[in-house]
Amino acid sequence: MKRTTTYGNKNNSKKKYIWFGASVVVILVAAIAVFMYLKQNNLNNQTGVPTPTEVVEEEKVEPNDTKPIEENNPPSNTPADETDKTDINDQEQQQEEQPTSNNGYIEGQPLPTEPTVIEGVLLANKKYPLPSTFAPGESKEARKAFEQMAADARIAGFELVAFSTYRSFEYQDTLYNNYVSRDGQENADRYSARPGYSEHQTGLAFDIGEKGKEDLWLTEEFGETEAGKWLVVNANKYGFILRYPQGKEAITGYMYESWHFRYLGVDLATKVKQANVTLEEYLGIQ
Repeated sequence: MKRTTTYGNKNNSKKKYIWFGASVVVILVAAIAVFMYLKQNNLNNQTGVPTPTEVVEEEKVEPNDTKPIEENNPPSNTPADETDKTDINDQEQQQEEQPTSNNGYIEGQPLPTEPTVIEGVLLANKKYPLPSTFAPGESKEARKAFEQMAADARIAGFELVAFSTYRSFEYQDTLYNNYVSRDGQENADRYSARPGYSEHQTGLAFDIGEKGKEDLWLTEEFGETEAGKWLVVNANKYGFILRYPQGKEAITGYMYESWHFRYLGVDLATKVKQANVTLEEYLGIQ
């Protein structure tokens, strides 16, 4: 008769208990992990903590603010009415009473509620600022004149680019303060207008350079190129003048800018050029 033993059965039962216990531990650990994850996720949603996939994009400022924002541009050569003349007389009287700083600005002068027009010319300089709300956009008349000038320059072998035209009051504020932060106010005032005082806000100022020579944009060296020389000689035929010529900083308030041209219309631009004076000198407001 064969003898039966229970040793093998006991050993198998012991192994089953061990596996069962290990499985229970694994299940409990997994359950705890899921519970903690759900709890943390719910807390994040309640407190507004951003998840790793939430990205906040910073607002970008384009280097050249040339896009027109309004189409109703003021005529460049409209005669000033009696109201304009009265306002001008009031401004001149206020200017005589207020000290002028070394940088050409009348310190403490508030921005006007209406733009200044003298002899049909819309002004924007260190003595005659614009209202902060003045926002005509780029002048259609000036743009058309530039395109014709660029087409004729192309025939002469130059590819002209208007790389900066209209600038809003807000954009000029950002631009000017960036220059002040970098170079200090005294230096910035020589080449950048304070907000409200920039000709670019009129929509009639065009910064012009030559395509392919971007490294010369915003430099005096542009005036020494063939394209720069061509502009000085021919710009008036299209209604533009070199606004800040060399050696006239004491009058215009700005250092020589070989790239900055102002649209006045062919007749007036030609008269200013033939007189070989700045716009301030021509109008007698320096």
